[in-house]
Amino acid sequence: MNIYDTYETVIGLEVHVQLGTKSKAFCSDDTTFGAAPNTHIGVVSLGHPGTLPKMNKKQIEYAVRLGLALNCRINPTNTFDRKNYFYADLPKGYQITQDKQPICIGGELTVKVGEKYKTFGIHHIHMEEDAGKSIHDVDPNHSLIDLNRAGVPLLEIVTEPDLRTPEEVDAFMTGIRQLVRYLEISDGNMEEGSLRCDCNISVRKKGDTQLNERCEVKNMNSMRFAKQAIKFERKRQIDLMEKGERVQQNTLNFDPATGTTSPLRQKEDAHDYRYFPEPDLSPVVLSPEYIEKVKTQLPPLPNELMQEFTTEFQLPTYDAELLTEEKATALFFLDISKNTKHYKAVSNLIINKIKPWCNEQKIAIANFPIKINSITGLVDLIESGKVSSSIAYSRLFPELIKQPEKSPQALAEELNLLHSNDEDFLEKIVNEVLEKNPDKVAAYKKGKKNLIGFFMGEVMRASKGKAEPKSTKQILMRLMDS
Repeated sequence: MNIYDTYETVIGLEVHVQLGTKSKAFCSDDTTFGAAPNTHIGVVSLGHPGTLPKMNKKQIEYAVRLGLALNCRINPTNTFDRKNYFYADLPKGYQITQDKQPICIGGELTVKVGEKYKTFGIHHIHMEEDAGKSIHDVDPNHSLIDLNRAGVPLLEIVTEPDLRTPEEVDAFMTGIRQLVRYLEISDGNMEEGSLRCDCNISVRKKGDTQLNERCEVKNMNSMRFAKQAIKFERKRQIDLMEKGERVQQNTLNFDPATGTTSPLRQKEDAHDYRYFPEPDLSPVVLSPEYIEKVKTQLPPLPNELMQEFTTEFQLPTYDAELLTEEKATALFFLDISKNTKHYKAVSNLIINKIKPWCNEQKIAIANFPIKINSITGLVDLIESGKVSSSIAYSRLFPELIKQPEKSPQALAEELNLLHSNDEDFLEKIVNEVLEKNPDKVAAYKKGKKNLIGFFMGEVMRASKGKAEPKSTKQILMRLMDS
């Protein structure tokens, strides 16, 4: 057996969610991403002497939203602490965070990993502020500092050490990104640093229950890099243990160019940070009424919609997953489905035509130009057999985009796209097709019944798509069996 197969990887995550508030956690500085360096700063975020922090109410509301969505217990009494460490992008020399009394306790997230669903435990979620950004690749001789991000509100989700593989980490982070977007508390954009994670990684022999020394890979804002880092770190730690050496508890940096990790510093314990209560912020007390109010304002969540789409609407799991990837798409489907019972046809239209068109045009699905009643009209034409789905997709849909004020029925009539079930018209075309293909008629009569598909295609071609399929098939079979 491969020696690596005798070990299992134990992974816990610290997920940092940058909140989409207009101002910073403890002052009124703008949080808009992409401004010129060091322009969204002020005396509070720069830590000037004599300045005092003031709590951002939206950060509390967003924390409660996320906690409720993850089935956490909401802590009614919240206090803040100072986490002391020196780094150039931390202007005050300490970070305001929550140590003793985090806002959310416990909880879980269920996500799909491969073809199975798995549930991962949440230890807690706490509120804090972000540090600035150190930039090491612009000047060959100096590190540059951009403090625009300093003080931006964060939620840190600390998981239980329940994850075992890079694929599980990817699925968990994908689930969190989807959830924060549904809740509208963050854009979850990993490329811009709105969502990133620290991976705490250790290894142990399969069957062991004791946790070994872990190493923390910092600030992963790409799942591709996170998966590479975990694979490398797993092998590195197993190799050390096989040689009888001890894994040192370190904070690590991952280098995407080499695919390797390297020590930044020894991993700190809580006492290294000299936590003590933040003296300038009063405790935040959340009443049961406040928590209930936030709960009643929660939107439908992805897992709830998945359940609804596969049960009430009887959609395949594949369709439901695609429709619930983004909240706007799920709500779009629900809006259309209020006006029709052809749910699968609506799903097909959204997945195969509407979403691709919106992506191509770079517009939100909520701004799709064809109105809801016209979309249901198009679906009804397909389901009634008046227009084939292929004709509806290839010819009627593009014309509706160009002329969204027209009804699908009127446009189909104008373009001469409606199917005909006129028996004389259909019999004439069927007879013409049969006369042109006597050899295949003979083969059909000898038992090659699958040739019906060939004849249907020929009739459709001859009628320019106007032959109504059900009536056409009946006439074909009657004439060939006579």
